[in-house]
Amino acid sequence: MTASATLHTVRRLPRTLALRLGVPVVAVVLWQLAARAHGSVFFPTPARIVEHGYHLWFSGPAGRAFLTDAAVRDLLPSLGRVLAGFALAAAGGIVLGLALGRSRTVYALCDPVLQFARAVPPPALVPVFVVVFDLGTPMQLASIVFGAIWPVLINTAEGVRGIDPLRLDVAATVRMRPAERIVLLYLPAALPRIFAGLRLSLSLSLILMVFSELLPGTADGMGFQLTDAQTRSDLLTVWAVMVLLGALGHLLNSVLLTVERLALGRHHAAHRS
Repeated sequence: MTASATLHTVRRLPRTLALRLGVPVVAVVLWQLAARAHGSVFFPTPARIVEHGYHLWFSGPAGRAFLTDAAVRDLLPSLGRVLAGFALAAAGGIVLGLALGRSRTVYALCDPVLQFARAVPPPALVPVFVVVFDLGTPMQLASIVFGAIWPVLINTAEGVRGIDPLRLDVAATVRMRPAERIVLLYLPAALPRIFAGLRLSLSLSLILMVFSELLPGTADGMGFQLTDAQTRSDLLTVWAVMVLLGALGHLLNSVLLTVERLALGRHHAAHRS
């Protein structure tokens, strides 16, 4: 990056921060003022919610990264489930999407089944998952993977199908092996569509993680803590869980967007060279 480009970026930083943080800050301030003026127990102020969440999850000892017992019991298992479910859905979706997208005949044959399967709501299959996996983490992961795999699979297959035929002819002319075609041709061409599917899959993974933890028989997780707080009419914890889930979703999405920018930036640079 040149000196002029760096200076331009620095000059634009205040405006960029104002655009990104302006609306959230105004919304939180209005929420704080309205909740304080109304004084309802059902709608606590953001300050009380953040303070309660801090004492509930992040006021532990430094040797445990300031995590409390409640965070270790509920937050970490939920985070592990959403990351594991997303990773399995991403890997399975990319592999199956590459396999289906390479053949128009196979894709045409499998498309009706894919459209039917992805239209089935994951909650409708919970009784099946309970029978197959029993209650617990395997059933919860199955629910997450089944619901989150379709955006990655469909987008990967469509990305592979959209490759320029001329590039396929060149690959055939130089006699590329199947593994070389996947690494050097199919994956780079489908990368933008793959990341579009991954972003949607990540959101679905978080939603399905919470849903799977709301089911009877669950003993930990943020969904379980939310249900437990509702049962005890602990509205402050209910609000804290919802705010934490929103913050967690935003954090995970920001990390994925950073990875996407790096991967696509390298891809475009390699393509230009």
